[in-house]
Amino acid sequence: MTDSTPHPPVPPQDPRPPQSAQRLPDEAERLRQAMQRVRTEVAKAVVGQDGAVTGLLIALLAGGHVLLEGVPGVAKTLLVRTFSRALGLDTKRVQFTPDLMPGDVSGSLVYDAKTGEFEFREGPVFTNVLLADEINRTPPKTQSALLEAMEERQVSSDGVTRPVPEPFLVAATQNPIEQEGTYTLPEAQLDRFLLKLQIRVPDRESEIGVLQRHAAGFTPRDLDAVSRAVTRDEILAAQQAAASVTATDEVLAYIVDLARATREAASVEVGASPRAATALLAASKAWAWLGGYPAITPDHVQAMITPVWRHRVQLRADAEIEGVTVDAVLTSVQRQTPVPR
Repeated sequence: MTDSTPHPPVPPQDPRPPQSAQRLPDEAERLRQAMQRVRTEVAKAVVGQDGAVTGLLIALLAGGHVLLEGVPGVAKTLLVRTFSRALGLDTKRVQFTPDLMPGDVSGSLVYDAKTGEFEFREGPVFTNVLLADEINRTPPKTQSALLEAMEERQVSSDGVTRPVPEPFLVAATQNPIEQEGTYTLPEAQLDRFLLKLQIRVPDRESEIGVLQRHAAGFTPRDLDAVSRAVTRDEILAAQQAAASVTATDEVLAYIVDLARATREAASVEVGASPRAATALLAASKAWAWLGGYPAITPDHVQAMITPVWRHRVQLRADAEIEGVTVDAVLTSVQRQTPVPR
């Protein structure tokens, strides 16, 4: 994923288990088909971003969050809006700006003149799907307002802890090329995102399809054609089913070996942490479950390592000057780490 080819950050199609593999129970298969209907509904409005849709599904199943990075005009915001509409969940959008305050995100105490008391007014973080648009346009102080909600699924204010609704997904967008008026996301903030997906310009055929839809009258502001594809209970059940996917000791050791290899790479300043390893495990489980596997394989790990770790591994300054990329390092690590049989 280091070149300019239009390959998505994760495979757009489900992996096919060998015929000898044990299939998941019927209920899990029904839930998996419900998740696939979400992909069908999103395709009614978004063209050429199958990999990103898969990434959002994986994050939802794993209970994680997604950072979408791409130049303006590649449908990052439309993708999240359409995805949340297909889920049928409560959704709120926050346009991050330099003057945004932490209370504008998490909520704040407001004085009620009628009762003479302060009451807590919930911020937009109290939702199922939070679209954090252009998250790098707000200072780290405001970005940190999301940390507790993303990690612990709660907001603490004035000594009171309030849970956010379940399921809970933060989908943040940022522009990688515009630097004026932006703030670099702190490592602690980046680490809360399960996946970082690079949204690229679609291939020629997909781009023609985009223009054909607009020529026929499609407008991104109108998503009436997108229907709810899954219920909240089905989403929660699918999350539990994905978490139940097993992993052998050999595959767990393989994940650890990959993480340790990043720490020992010559061009790396900070390698994958133990939390990054657990994130890779969770994403691999969700990817395996989508394909009908009862256990993860090294192939699932290899498919997820780049989107899960590309924002967690930090390169040495001299390596960046020489043009080394994190994606290239992760590809090299995969090639050099023995794969369990």
